[in-house]
Amino acid sequence: MKKGWKAAWWFLKILFGSAVFALAFDLFLEPNGLNAGGVSGLAMVFVKLADIGTVGIVSAIINLPLFALGGIKVGRQFFVGSLVGMLGSSLFLDLFAAIPAPQTEPLLAALYGGVLCGVGLGIVFVTGASTGGSDIVVRLLKLRLQHVPIGTINICFDLAVAVLTGLAFWDISRALYSGVAIFVTGQVIDAVVYRFDYSKVALIISGEYEAVAAQIAKQLDRGATFLHGQGSYSGKDTKVVLTAVKKQQIAELKRLVVEIDPNAFIIVQEAHQVLGDGFSRYSKDAL
Repeated sequence: MKKGWKAAWWFLKILFGSAVFALAFDLFLEPNGLNAGGVSGLAMVFVKLADIGTVGIVSAIINLPLFALGGIKVGRQFFVGSLVGMLGSSLFLDLFAAIPAPQTEPLLAALYGGVLCGVGLGIVFVTGASTGGSDIVVRLLKLRLQHVPIGTINICFDLAVAVLTGLAFWDISRALYSGVAIFVTGQVIDAVVYRFDYSKVALIISGEYEAVAAQIAKQLDRGATFLHGQGSYSGKDTKVVLTAVKKQQIAELKRLVVEIDPNAFIIVQEAHQVLGDGFSRYSKDAL
């Protein structure tokens, strides 16, 4: 039963992300003639230059080998999730097309459309799926370029498509506005995929390092590591406490340290994708 609920929640997240993406496209991008890049943009360029077929047919032809390759390289779950994302986004695009689009300037449409598209695609990416098309290309490229954020890969691919579209249709202003939407989309994708996984790493310099580490284990249920340190002025050897905690635990961490040693020196910094006990587990398919 628990496994069934988990699968249902996975499907719902993919559909919700697809719905947000479709809503952004129908309300902001499409009414203002903005190109969101991707396979549809490539198909648009091909039809314009070759004068053969339709955007829908060419998009389907491009998508077929991409789905096959995605299923082989990334796995069955990615294939199934991406199929759900593609069908869901296609359905929602048609449904939301009936909603009257607000009258906005192209720049505002690019900004708001880019934010909502990024949120929707980010949610889908977090589930380990995609909405098909260029998202599959981006996910496959991520396997090769693991050090590059997925939103950055998405920006580069879609910007290239937007440039090609601008050249093919000789509408530079729309291509530039599309570039704004694509850039914002990529940044928001990274924010959704990575920023929500941020934790905090603290370096604590205190003469009461043993007591501090003990209370971190007792009150926060977190481990700590002693690093060797030496005061530059005093020349005395000391221990520096290194610990990783969740965002919501940082206030309690500072409180307990100060209660033990009011003169303690605390350095707190961001850390995302902390792997290990109590945090995330490593996966070769992780974004």
